[in-house]
Amino acid sequence: MATQKKSYIDGEIKKAVEVLEQGGVILTPTDTIWGLSCDATNEEAISRIYEIKKRPKEKNFIVLVADDAMLNRYVKEVPELAWDIIDLSEKPTTIIYPEANGLPAVLQSDKGIAIRMVKNGFVNQLIARYRKPLISTSPNISGQSAPASFHEISPEILNQADYVINLPEEKNRKAQPSAILRLGYHGEIEIIRK
Repeated sequence: MATQKKSYIDGEIKKAVEVLEQGGVILTPTDTIWGLSCDATNEEAISRIYEIKKRPKEKNFIVLVADDAMLNRYVKEVPELAWDIIDLSEKPTTIIYPEANGLPAVLQSDKGIAIRMVKNGFVNQLIARYRKPLISTSPNISGQSAPASFHEISPEILNQADYVINLPEEKNRKAQPSAILRLGYHGEIEIIRK
């Protein structure tokens, strides 16, 4: 049974990777709420998510990475404090770093870039297999409340995703958004969301 489940999950990852490689948008469970996601290095796909959400361009998205190496690749400088926060956080925590490296300008603002290292679960496996970071944003129209479960996602959003991950056990899970912290160049911490 465990082998069947692993094979099924591998199939979902393979389908999602194919869509991402073609510049598509997917709807996927994350370590927090379900996310509308695309390749974080593909500006056209990012623009499409802005359109789907009807989101102003000055509002940035969270970038998800799979591991330490990927975080180091896409953040200009990861402060030592960030590693402590990542290691010690009991809940998923997004950190806003002062400066990104190798990501489109549309993801960065003068206030930094929001990145979360996903430690486990389906989306961690997906990012690791894809070998590139993903955008993750709540699957709702900008200004509306974020759906806590798959069943709360509107058909308007569902119909615009190129692929919806089909993991029945994830569709019934209720979740909450991540904590968000901003790190300054000199170790300052600002709590944006607990």
